[in-house]
Amino acid sequence: MNTPDLWDQNNKAQVVAGPSPHAPLAERMRPRTVAEFSGQEHLLGEGRILRRMIETDSLASLILWGPPGCGKTTLAHIIAAETKSHFIFFSAILSGVKEIREIFREAEGYKARGQRTILFIDEIHRFNKSQQDAFLPYIEKGVVTVIGATTENPSFEVIAPLLSRCRVLILQELEPDMIEELLVKALKDAERGLGKLAISAHDDALKLLSDQAGGDARSALNTLEVASGLARGGIITLEIAQEALQKKALLYDKGGEEHYNVISAFIKSLRGSDPDAALYWLARMLEAGEDPIFILRRMMILASEDIGNADPRAIQVAVAALQAFQVIGMPEGRIILGQAVTYLATAPKSNASYVGINSALAEVRKSGALPVPMHIRNAPTKLMKEQGYGKGYQYAHDFEEGYAGQECLPERLAGRKFYEPKGYGYEKSIIERMEWLKNRKDKTS
Repeated sequence: MNTPDLWDQNNKAQVVAGPSPHAPLAERMRPRTVAEFSGQEHLLGEGRILRRMIETDSLASLILWGPPGCGKTTLAHIIAAETKSHFIFFSAILSGVKEIREIFREAEGYKARGQRTILFIDEIHRFNKSQQDAFLPYIEKGVVTVIGATTENPSFEVIAPLLSRCRVLILQELEPDMIEELLVKALKDAERGLGKLAISAHDDALKLLSDQAGGDARSALNTLEVASGLARGGIITLEIAQEALQKKALLYDKGGEEHYNVISAFIKSLRGSDPDAALYWLARMLEAGEDPIFILRRMMILASEDIGNADPRAIQVAVAALQAFQVIGMPEGRIILGQAVTYLATAPKSNASYVGINSALAEVRKSGALPVPMHIRNAPTKLMKEQGYGKGYQYAHDFEEGYAGQECLPERLAGRKFYEPKGYGYEKSIIERMEWLKNRKDKTS
């Protein structure tokens, strides 16, 4: 559990063994100081919050929230070194309650000697509520300064009492040009990088690696190392870079925030009548391995919620797409998805049916089970008929154009409107029909 102290009790620097020469390139190239660290200028730039905390030694417990490979773990190591703190790495995946107790005993010993302990919790979102609760008293007493790292939104994954004791700092994914600089540095670094191997890379190869990294410096560096092993004559060409990449695993955690971000973008693109954006987000999900049936179910919901009777064929298209996909499967199923997506995106939009059912539900919850009008009650027995069930009911087909104009709502709600068509697409015809029905009803009443 313990890592070597970065500083002894007299605050004199100790020699700490660096990463093994057999460690992955990303680990070997991990920055050791703020000066070496690339990116996150909004936190580490001159006068910025994290830079001030480090320089003034006024560190608070932190939650570092950001995508993979943006430098969360590296920052924690740098903070510990720059503030002369005892550093403990703690994994939410590999560690349990027994290790937690040992950590706090160790940290109390360092506190007694006047040294801060920084407890770095990797993937803090994987701790359950009771485990997160266990940290609270030790943070309160100043036994440890916690730095938690997470790729998930801490608002959802970290308990409120722990959040209130930590400062949440948001890290951004690295831009491709910044990742390219890191790759060049790794190629030139003879101490920790690939410099001693005399490996070079074409500009287009480096650009491809940095563009395909998705903001993840660790992924880019490790792919560069794979490419260096494939390089012929010590030169990484575009073809070598493509071979090293094989297929990029897109940032898309099907159980995490990015899953909801992408499906949200997809639905909002359909609702916003933007077929190009809808196709892009569809492609993102398919390429990342999302279940197409999940996507099709959401499309069926949208067909009713956001299109409705503005184009009654939309729900038919969505249902047909699901059925066709179940027969065809992938990869040809992508064509069916693409057709359905472009149809839904370009269809006229109306949420009148969605608003209508919600409005009706709200009324039911408000007014309760109002009596069914006698004239539309079912009368299967003689006794019920004698009680007046069904009396006065006007059979619609006995009237001109099949419309009697008889009120069917409970008496207290007579005349209440729940469905208000918007007048787009086919709902224009529905409005005309409803106006005719109203006029006919007014004449017969």
